[in-house]
Amino acid sequence: MALCRRLARLAARLQDPRKVAAFQRLCGVEGPSEWADAERRGGGREPLANGGPAGERSAGPGRQHGAGNGAVPGGAGPPRGWRRRPRRNSLTEEDGSQEFATRSRFLYYLFSLGTELGNELFYILFFPFCIWNLDAWLGRRLIHVWVCVMYLGQCTKDVIRWPRPASPPVVKLEVFYNSEYSMPSTHAMSGTAIPLALLLLSYGRWQYPLMFGLILAFCWCSLVCCSRIYMGMHSILDVIAGFLYAILILVIFHPVVDLIDNFNLTYKYAPLIIISLHLALGIFSFTLDTWSTSRGDTAQILGCGAGVACGSHVNYVLGVNLDPSPDMLPLSLSSLTVTVFGKAILRLLIGVVILLLTKIVMKKATIPLACKIFRIPHSDVRKARQRMEVELPYRYITYGMVGFSLMFVVPCLFRFIGLS
Repeated sequence: MALCRRLARLAARLQDPRKVAAFQRLCGVEGPSEWADAERRGGGREPLANGGPAGERSAGPGRQHGAGNGAVPGGAGPPRGWRRRPRRNSLTEEDGSQEFATRSRFLYYLFSLGTELGNELFYILFFPFCIWNLDAWLGRRLIHVWVCVMYLGQCTKDVIRWPRPASPPVVKLEVFYNSEYSMPSTHAMSGTAIPLALLLLSYGRWQYPLMFGLILAFCWCSLVCCSRIYMGMHSILDVIAGFLYAILILVIFHPVVDLIDNFNLTYKYAPLIIISLHLALGIFSFTLDTWSTSRGDTAQILGCGAGVACGSHVNYVLGVNLDPSPDMLPLSLSSLTVTVFGKAILRLLIGVVILLLTKIVMKKATIPLACKIFRIPHSDVRKARQRMEVELPYRYITYGMVGFSLMFVVPCLFRFIGLS
């Protein structure tokens, strides 16, 4: 019992938003001067509801996520210094109008890079580059790990339902995912799982010093985890829990990654099972008390995973082999030339443009179609996209097609134009 009490006290200290604010001040982030008095009065420690302050829990649907999870309502003035505005999510009513200041542009851009390592822009560049230019065998397995880790992380958030760190005292440098719950940090989970899985799957298959891989994984993981505290989006406990949770999932999931990939490639009815399973997981996994970006992101992750798995199966059935031949193993980066590098960049540019066009076309087609099928008014697209009947099929189908294009359509195009 004494150990449990000590652990509970430690967890409470690690969850304290004042420690997040202290880390931000150490890195040069400044909030409005009026916040100092509010923090001394304890105003920044009031429990918050998902999507808004506790005092607005019964304020009605239009107010429930207007201020943001853990965001301060009202209008304290911004501090002096180099001012920025938080990144805004167009689906929420958060306007991100509260400015913040920082004394270190270097740390701001460094941690902005770290937080981007867990965002869609990074994924749509990293996974395609790995599959088209490095090793499709490795890329498929990394996506399997990513889908598992992110899905479990998003579901765990909506089971635990802990709010974001209170503001004040925390300065919100980002509000894009502010409507989601906080525990665990899925950025920390992704930033831990991807580099560690990359190391586990590539070492021995690729020729490089083990120390290089360990340093890369450590720097990658540290940058992503620290960036979430710097941005004011997670407590220290959220980040530690995400780090440990990702390692636990990797320990359990890594031994069966090969079995999953072989099943996706070779089993006759794999596409039917994959699509049904991923769709069922997206529908029945969790429910939301108020709307947040979590449900759509989960459907997006599952759709992408299903599309990649189906595209891999079609490649196998048609005899389109993207994997390096066994006689080329172990692979090495020593053969990199200007021509090889130029082709790699050209493949990435052409391929990503196709993926983005696929996303745009499918988005334009699926949202009105879902609205028409379920008789939902689509005059206000933002409101329509927050309805489960629209959000789930739109995200699942759109990103399923993006994943399928990533694995099948774009590689076939490369073969046709001589870029494979």
